[in-house]
Amino acid sequence: MKRTAIHLVAKLSLLLIYSVIGWTQSSGLFTEAQAQRGQSLYAAKCASCHGASLEGGSASALSGSKFAAKWTGKSVDDLYFITRTQMPYGAGGTLSNKEYLDIVVYLLKGNGYTTGTRELTADAATLKSLKIQPQGSIKDRVMDTPTITQPTSTVVQPTAKFPTQEELNAAQSNSNDWLMSNHDYSGQRFVDLKQITPANAATLRPACMYQASDTKAFHNNPVVYRGVIYITTSTSTIALDAANCRQKWRHDWKPKSIEIHPPNRGVAIKDGRVVRATTDGFLFALDIESGKVLWERQVVNSAKNEGSFNMAPVIFEDTIILGLGISEQGVKGWIGGFKLADGSDVWRFNTVPDDGEPGAETWGTGNARKMGGGAVWSPPSLDPQTGVIYVPVANPAADFYGANRPGANLYTGSMIVLNARTGKLQWYFQAVPHDTHDWDLTQTSPLFTTTINGKQRKLIAVVGKDGLMHVLDRETKEKVYDVPVTTRLNAEIETTTQAGPRTCPGVMGGVLWNGPAFNPRTNMLYVPAVDWCGVFTSAKELRQVPGQVQMGGFYRADPIDKARGWLTAVDAATGKVAWKYESPKPMLAAVTTTSTDVLFTGELTGDFLAMNARTGKLLYRFYTGGPMNGGVVSYAVNGKQYVAVASGSASGFWYVAPGSSTIVIFALPERTEVSNVRAK
Repeated sequence: MKRTAIHLVAKLSLLLIYSVIGWTQSSGLFTEAQAQRGQSLYAAKCASCHGASLEGGSASALSGSKFAAKWTGKSVDDLYFITRTQMPYGAGGTLSNKEYLDIVVYLLKGNGYTTGTRELTADAATLKSLKIQPQGSIKDRVMDTPTITQPTSTVVQPTAKFPTQEELNAAQSNSNDWLMSNHDYSGQRFVDLKQITPANAATLRPACMYQASDTKAFHNNPVVYRGVIYITTSTSTIALDAANCRQKWRHDWKPKSIEIHPPNRGVAIKDGRVVRATTDGFLFALDIESGKVLWERQVVNSAKNEGSFNMAPVIFEDTIILGLGISEQGVKGWIGGFKLADGSDVWRFNTVPDDGEPGAETWGTGNARKMGGGAVWSPPSLDPQTGVIYVPVANPAADFYGANRPGANLYTGSMIVLNARTGKLQWYFQAVPHDTHDWDLTQTSPLFTTTINGKQRKLIAVVGKDGLMHVLDRETKEKVYDVPVTTRLNAEIETTTQAGPRTCPGVMGGVLWNGPAFNPRTNMLYVPAVDWCGVFTSAKELRQVPGQVQMGGFYRADPIDKARGWLTAVDAATGKVAWKYESPKPMLAAVTTTSTDVLFTGELTGDFLAMNARTGKLLYRFYTGGPMNGGVVSYAVNGKQYVAVASGSASGFWYVAPGSSTIVIFALPERTEVSNVRAK
């Protein structure tokens, strides 16, 4: 008995020491054999996303200063919990606890921890006592947490004054330029350009190509103005000649805080400024002519789990409109307005309400709203005549766990309609109340007008990961029709602690970061979508690790070879499906249509497509070299029509080979080239 008591005291003392001083290199609490087992498992299950040597790829790095910045001070038990519940993507919990622990051991060894003579075991008390600390040279490279600052007093004025507000207001009728992420405030993605037709689209060919030297996910929608194309990667902003791809300038952002989620979806331009936000929580403006920094501001502290940014901003008058991402980090969402002149605050609307704000009562009486999600990661549409914006709000967090948030959980899964000048709520439409399937509302565009029963009506398309396109009347606020744009199965069954039935869409189903396009000539909406199903299970108890992805349960995706994509053409007046195109992989790329009834889009296979917008007939296919999951835009330079497409990596969970972030610009051949081809 005495020996047992001494042993217990010694063990408790050891745990106390670990909890106070962290886990040092000399601890040696795992063996080389255990680390090697973990390395083999990592190579088979994790390396395709996180890199063969933990260096990162389409998913985040798991070694070095970036790993240390995210995990310093957290326990090994936290790392073990996140690993076994979230990895591999779509198959969390499918390995044994021992296998997950071996992978954790390999991660720790890869971050400087040394081996010893005993294997690490999954004893909760021990794992909780071991605090992760930077090892060796990594200590000197871990980022300090920056303090949120107001805009610097040394604001530099731009060298140009364009594009003007008048030009932005008229963007819908300007087909030479592509002035916003979705072409214009309405988001119709339609251009009145007539050179490329169904008769000659098969002769399209690449005019030039630009590689941005980035292998992270490339979701960018380019912006084009006066013959210059502006693109973004995760950290770079680049201006290119829109006819020959020659670089005019490049700005490379050096992250100053923790990077959360790598994709950046583009810039906004106005009054000589190119504006974008960063995944480490900053907002800045560059000179449109030179790329020099005009001002920068840290808006949120990503190191303190305040969020980060992925969406392309929208600029209206003197206000930059920007929303916070991502819900899965356990943020408390908002969308805000910032002064174009210096980035200072103008207004903010909480997509997860504060105490006393309307909608707070839809979350129950607990603390769920503090980490309630409600991110905004796609640009809103806007009516410049009324000054109203239509904002898509993503899912509540934790995604699969709804027990702590009884009620509708406003304003998640909703379109919120705000005054663009003040941020004041006008009205809202909640597409997915009390979501437990991670069914973000992703797009609130296009705005369009069509005739129904002899009467013209102002409408809006609202889509998301639930796989439905809702069309609403913007004046009466009534729903005109719903139409499924992908498979829906067991969609009304809420997630519970028992593995549910196979449900469609799955976590990555439905419509993602590129939404519908509208062609007023054909009077059709064109919607790209993902058809990928799976099984949802809620956790028995909610555990949230600040700063880490928290799903609140498990999701088992169907094998990726069962996933596919759809492009659905819908009669805009009736909601009837006109035609459907089936892709062998999920469809994530943008869609653009023209006044010659040509439609442009792309596939995760890497193929750029030109199609007949009336019939869906394939006119042209070209392999771009990497997955297409970003922008597809059309414009004119010196009277010549071009199509620019984004080709590069998709996020790792799409299971496609990564590619370098690349812009490929297509055009018809010159007449002399056509003559030579015919002569041969």
